[in-house]
Order: sequence, then C-alpha cells, then structure tokens
Amino acid sequence: MIYLDYQATTPLAPEARAAMLLWLGGPDTLGFANPHSPHRPGRAAAAAVEVARDQVAALLPAGGRVIFTSGATEALNLAIAGTAATRIAVSAIEHAAVLDTARAYDAGLTILPVDGRGLVDPAAVPDGEIGLVSVMQVNNEIGTVQPVAELAARAHEAGALFLCDAVQGYGKMTAPADADLIAISAHKIYGPKGIGALWVRDGVALAPLIHGGGQEQGLRSGTLSPALCAGFGAAAVVAREEMAANAAHVEVLWSAARGVLARWTVNGSEQARWRGNLNVRRDGLDVGRLMSDLRGLAFSAGSACASGSGRTSHVLKALGLDEKQVKSSIRLGFGRYSTLREIEDACAMIDEAAAAQGV
Repeated sequence: MIYLDYQATTPLAPEARAAMLLWLGGPDTLGFANPHSPHRPGRAAAAAVEVARDQVAALLPAGGRVIFTSGATEALNLAIAGTAATRIAVSAIEHAAVLDTARAYDAGLTILPVDGRGLVDPAAVPDGEIGLVSVMQVNNEIGTVQPVAELAARAHEAGALFLCDAVQGYGKMTAPADADLIAISAHKIYGPKGIGALWVRDGVALAPLIHGGGQEQGLRSGTLSPALCAGFGAAAVVAREEMAANAAHVEVLWSAARGVLARWTVNGSEQARWRGNLNVRRDGLDVGRLMSDLRGLAFSAGSACASGSGRTSHVLKALGLDEKQVKSSIRLGFGRYSTLREIEDACAMIDEAAAAQGV
C-alpha cells in the first residue's frame, strides 16, 4: 500500500509514540495518574502536560496561551462560540468545522469568495458589524496558502477578530503572527488523533464551550490525557526541528508528481500552495472506477471529513469548476515518510489507469 492521504491524517512519528508510552501507564506504574490530582503522581502528570503545552506553543506566536482540546473541530467551535460574535465572515473554502459552526451562530453568514486560484482577496472583508473573520492558512483540499497577514490586518481594520484554521499549516510553515485565534490538530503533524489546541491571543476573552470542572484555564472542562498531550508536544518538537528539511523533501516529491502527471490540470494555485498537496483533474475521469482499480493506493477524491456525506466539494465549486470537473478530481497528499520512488510509482499507476479509461 502506498499512502497518499497526508491531508486526512499523518503517520504517528516514532518520537510521538515513545513520548506517549511514558504516560499511558498500567497497574505497575504511575503514568496513568490524573493530571488534575494534587498528589505526587498527579503533579508529575500535570508537569508533563505543561511541558507539552510549551512544546506546542513554540510553533505559535508569542503573547498567547494554548488551550488543549479534543481536536481542531472542538477548537474552532470554542473560538466561534466563545467570541459571541453575532456577525461572522468566512471564506467560501473553509473546512466544514468552520462553515457549519459559523452558520449555527450566524444565519446571515457572510461568505468571502475566492478567485480561480482559490485565494481570498483581503479587500472582500466588509466594514460594518462583522465581529469575527475566519480564513484558513492552508486549504485541506487544494493546498492553497492564503494571505493571512493581510487578511488579519483587514479584519482588524474592520473592527473584527481574526480566527485562523491552521490545521494544515501548523508545523509546516510559520504560524499566522497577527491572528487572534489559531486552531491546530496533532494528527496532521505526525502526532496522535484525539487532541488539538486553540491558541488565544492575550486579551481576547472567550466564554467556555464545555462546562464542568473548570480545567484548561476555565475554557475546556474535562480530564486531560497526559499521553495525548505528550505525543502532541513531541510531534511539535520534531516539526519545528525538521520544518525546512520537510519542506525541501516535499518540494522534490511535488516536482516528481507533476512531472509524471504533466497532462493533468492542477486545481488551485501552483505558486501559493503547500507542495504536499496535489489536487488534479482529468476531464471525463471516473474517479470511483480509478479508486477501485488502484486499491494498492490510498488517495482521496476530496476531504476525508466530507466523504460519505454526499456533498460535492464546495471548495472546487468555489474555484468555478463545473460538476463534471469536480467529480473528475483527485487529491494526492505526501509528506515526511513518503519516498520519491513511491510517488513516482503511484503517479505512474494513476496516469496509466486514467489512460485506460480513455481520458
């Protein structure tokens, strides 16, 4: 099996797994202790959580705090609901975790359009009553990198807070320094599933989404898992140390994939893009048949979060693609553990299988 779905999730890094094992615990160890308990094992677990918090924060701007959550979806819900903004503006290509949540709190949601490259024009942010603007750093379906610095500046000029879904960018590139709220997830940076975080700029007030024991600085009640926190922290450390090397590796893989799939059309900007995401199409392609013919490859026809929902990609539609073009598109994702040989072989198989369909 060749794995080409790094946008959906990444393999667990050995460093993250090793860090987690220390805190999974068992009856013959004290690593299982509740980090909110006052005894010595509890304090040791709490210390592990705080080490992880610092490790995660090291990839985020100064002047803010990290709130651990169950994942980026919860982090985004906390950000949107917690600001109590009644008027919200989001880009047309946001993840469902932003779009659906924002619609739940603002029936008159303002949608910021994208151009044919998948980019938002900061000038589209309106003046007036908007209290929160949310635009993702890197799109999960097409990999386009938004001008988040300019978008944050425009949001602030309009009197709004700026929320950035940085799930696909965190650990791969510099975090958006001017954002007020940043949502991230561990399993997109070779960490464990089941944990994410919301970064909150100092001075930004939030109301809690989950009530109970008042953990996580009163914003997210519930017992934290030291093992998940430790895994997240360890993954963040490796991501920080290897950021430049990983980007260079992905650039090589992208060039190889584009060379083999030269006759395919790229969806979204080829320049303003994270190179670990290649979303391409061939007019007339039967993607279902392609995936059935290539069961030794793990790739996607879109967002894993929307698969099985019956939804056609709103991201590709926002680019101006028609229904047939949307349905003839595939997404290939690669990263740290992908090899050049795997990418070359996989893309050759995809191109050959498409040619066998006569497209």
